[in-house]
Amino acid sequence: MFDWFFTLPTLTQAITSYAIIINLVAFFFYGIDKMKAAGNHRRISEKTLWTLALVGGSAGALLAMKFFRHKTKKLSFQAVLAGILALQILFVYLILTK
Repeated sequence: MFDWFFTLPTLTQAITSYAIIINLVAFFFYGIDKMKAAGNHRRISEKTLWTLALVGGSAGALLAMKFFRHKTKKLSFQAVLAGILALQILFVYLILTK
């Protein structure tokens, strides 16, 4: 079923695996923060959520925001996340065009 994955170069396998894992972790953390917010418990810091997005979990963060309806009204949070996403897009563009 996943034989095609193992035919990829090792670096591609590592990058793909990392991307999947960090996005799952980001999604999970946003969900936990939403549950903590609903229960008036100590929250996960915005810096932690932004860091997860910055290190590659921006897709998971955006999906979690939509899925959990979390941090969707806080424009300051969204602005930083949009900046992180713009930097990541620029980074990928620069890598692919070199």
